[in-house]
Amino acid sequence: MLVAVGIGPGDPELLTVKAVKLIEKADQVFVPGNVAKDIIATYRADPIVLSFPMSADEDYIKQCIRESADLIAPVAENGLAVFCILGDPNFYGTFGRLCEVLDEKYPDIEYSSVPGVSSITAFASAAGITLNGGITITDGSENTATLRMKVRRPRETADELRKSGYHTFILAEKMYMDGQKIYQTDELPEESPYFSILYAGK
Repeated sequence: MLVAVGIGPGDPELLTVKAVKLIEKADQVFVPGNVAKDIIATYRADPIVLSFPMSADEDYIKQCIRESADLIAPVAENGLAVFCILGDPNFYGTFGRLCEVLDEKYPDIEYSSVPGVSSITAFASAAGITLNGGITITDGSENTATLRMKVRRPRETADELRKSGYHTFILAEKMYMDGQKIYQTDELPEESPYFSILYAGK
């Protein structure tokens, strides 16, 4: 089993309790560089540092990801491998690309993720501002997805978004609370509780 764990924006005290527990009990911990290694040093002294270069050379990046998958796979096949990622694993991170390689080369390996404090929420706190209303978050590439918070009428909202070219929808209700539910495109309910987020992709 492979678990990707978000380790926050830099302060070791911003790791979640769940993240620390997984890091401490893992058969092996992997990190994508020395910054991540330093962040978890209080909780784990023996991580394996992988190469995830910040480079424009796409072929080199793919090679490094495949090599990292080969190192993680033997641990994940026989025990618990934890991959620590700055911020949140699924928010502009390398975890998705690693999973693509695992699906291809090691399809029997199961994987999941544990959220962490993302740079977006950390920014608001560090800057001393609050974010309300609509905001756009992008890495500079074409915007092909949107998130709507507090969606009370998800099916109606999805119908409106379809007019703008969105066609893939995922609704999450009460995430990590009692009663959590995840709905796919063709399952959207008429109404949702206050604690809900709708993902729309093109």
